[in-house]
Amino acid sequence: MTSINSSVVTDVLRYRPRRLRRTETLRRMVRETSLSVNDLIYPMFVTEGEGQKVEIASMPDCYRYSLDLLLQEVQQAFDLGIMAIALFPVIPEDQKDDMGTESYNPNGLIQRTVKAIKQTVPEIVVITDVALDPFTTHGHDGLIDEQGTILNDPTVEVLVKMAVSQAAAGASFVAPSDMMDGRVGAIRQALDAQGYIDVGILAYSAKYASAYYGPFRDALDSTPKFGDKNTYQMDAANTKEALKEVALDIAEGADIVMVKPALAYLDIIHRVRNTTQLPVAAYNVSGEYAMIKAAAQMGWIDEKKVILESLTSMKRAGADLILTYFAKEVALILS
Repeated sequence: MTSINSSVVTDVLRYRPRRLRRTETLRRMVRETSLSVNDLIYPMFVTEGEGQKVEIASMPDCYRYSLDLLLQEVQQAFDLGIMAIALFPVIPEDQKDDMGTESYNPNGLIQRTVKAIKQTVPEIVVITDVALDPFTTHGHDGLIDEQGTILNDPTVEVLVKMAVSQAAAGASFVAPSDMMDGRVGAIRQALDAQGYIDVGILAYSAKYASAYYGPFRDALDSTPKFGDKNTYQMDAANTKEALKEVALDIAEGADIVMVKPALAYLDIIHRVRNTTQLPVAAYNVSGEYAMIKAAAQMGWIDEKKVILESLTSMKRAGADLILTYFAKEVALILS
């Protein structure tokens, strides 16, 4: 073997960062970012019927559940230490219309589901989606006029009705995901006026018009029937606009602000974290989930390690909470 004279290096180096990486114990001691089951929010899809557990083709290991089986899944999640779920409804076509009136039906799917969950697992935090795309025949998050323009203020009026009906059913948080201007303030005012002062608002504050949402729209059958969502969701190239949207939602009464998607927007999460003391959530969206699942099925990546690395990157960027379809898997890994 060649003799190596390291005296020069030894004389120069006073601090060796590798000293703190020598063992797993040391690495854990100095780890700057930690991922906990307490950080996770589990998005779930509920559908009508009984005994239904239908896998979503573009989201392996994710399912549409009928209420009876959803309750079992919620209980399992809670038993794993997951403290919060986010609900999304699969609405039958015959219950959809151009005005999204089913969204505020007191006996609607989401309202019935919230009531049942709070009776079965009363301590779990239930977050309900406030947006019209699952309920409209055209698949947009807002009402439209004859020219196909998304109408802001009339949409907000419906969103307010929707949020109040969800609060009446027992929702812990309502989560406006529509990106209409002024909806957080209108919802807060209506909730307070109706006596729901303790119902929080998790605002989709910086929600981008992203190509990563495709599998989610498959899950809900909510792909727009015409056009796209670029007139209300944000341009992927913008940063300062995200900070403006976050500031507006905070001023209107948001309790938690969110960036969606997460992985391609870690810089936005970081910028938002540095501008507010409110909790910041990140949505690890369906396309991000699907890519990891697909690569893992091909044997190209170590699925568990990539999941943990991805979610840790969101925490490192500044997210306090993460909505992720990996929630149960991560809870099992961490346990």
